[in-house]
Amino acid sequence: MSDESELPAAMGKVARRELALHGLTRLDQFDGTSEKELLAIHGVGPKAIRILREHLDRAGRMLAP
Repeated sequence: MSDESELPAAMGKVARRELALHGLTRLDQFDGTSEKELLAIHGVGPKAIRILREHLDRAGRMLAP
């Protein structure tokens, strides 16, 4: 995975890799994406979603309802 990823390392290597394979490496790319859509991606579980939500919140962004 590219070092240009904005995804938090705490999410775990597999979750970050799988999100990158789906074209999600920047925080702005999650606008309009729901938790349900992310959980459908192999390797992305509730812990990764929680960490991502916290990271997005600090950046003033959020997942779709």
